[in-house]
Amino acid sequence: MTTPTFALKQYAKQLGFDYVGISKAEYLHEQAPRLEAWLKAQMHGEMQYMENHFDMRLDPRILVPGAKSVISLLYNYYPENKQINDTYKISKYAYGNDYHTVIKNKLYAVLDYLQSTVSKDIVARVFVDSAPVMEKAWAVKSGLGWQGKNANVINPKSGSFYFIAEIICDVTFEYDGAIKDYCGTCTRCIDACPTQAIVAPQVVDGSKCISYFTIELKNEMPSHVKNTFNDWVFGCDICQDVCPWNKFSKPHAEPLFNTNTAKLNLTKNDWQELTHDLFNELFKNSALKRAKYTGLQRNIAFIQTEK
Repeated sequence: MTTPTFALKQYAKQLGFDYVGISKAEYLHEQAPRLEAWLKAQMHGEMQYMENHFDMRLDPRILVPGAKSVISLLYNYYPENKQINDTYKISKYAYGNDYHTVIKNKLYAVLDYLQSTVSKDIVARVFVDSAPVMEKAWAVKSGLGWQGKNANVINPKSGSFYFIAEIICDVTFEYDGAIKDYCGTCTRCIDACPTQAIVAPQVVDGSKCISYFTIELKNEMPSHVKNTFNDWVFGCDICQDVCPWNKFSKPHAEPLFNTNTAKLNLTKNDWQELTHDLFNELFKNSALKRAKYTGLQRNIAFIQTEK
């Protein structure tokens, strides 16, 4: 029996998810050659984990045996208040509590709802940027937006400042379809990228991205990217900030993604004098801890040598 899809979507929205779309769990034929070419071109840099589980990334039925559906969900993180000007910048998604924990708890609530309304024997797994799932491909396939030239999923009503999450399960739903790509001839994201990481429409060379350098790269910064970071020390929002579709972004309503003014008002001098203890206090529940105190200090020191 087909499960009432509308009721599921309404329940997810009650939990704070802004958009929900559902696709049939099947092999991603279009993405296979693209992923293979991206890996062969070494665009993943030091992210060796991207080479693992190639087939699993493309087929959710390997991740969840018997899977019939991929439920894709978007959760807004666009902040009402932003950092002061002339400071070291962190990506907006890291302002509040770590999204992995916040959203995964909500996904488990959705799963509980399915188990109580459909069957307690549902086979399912939840994912938030933590497993070999091609989340952007599934979001596009489920009609939550199109993939912009900066490779982010753009929703026509709300832009791209969203976390993407999935529930893969063995339940059949009414499936959604993809929507039109509305980027047109716009190239603002490509033109604005200071490291020229967007090498073609929808193709980002991860090894050139400021987010990669400030978070993923564990070795020393290469000298050829000096004077390109524009004061970003954790992540980068440039390609999203310049996107015309993000004029529709509205502040999120998630209290756990709020941040205190002390974080937003840190000056460059404050960042430079940040102690390990204060870092742990200010960012104890933040995704910023992924870079660790030593990584953050490395990034700041690198930018200081640019001038």
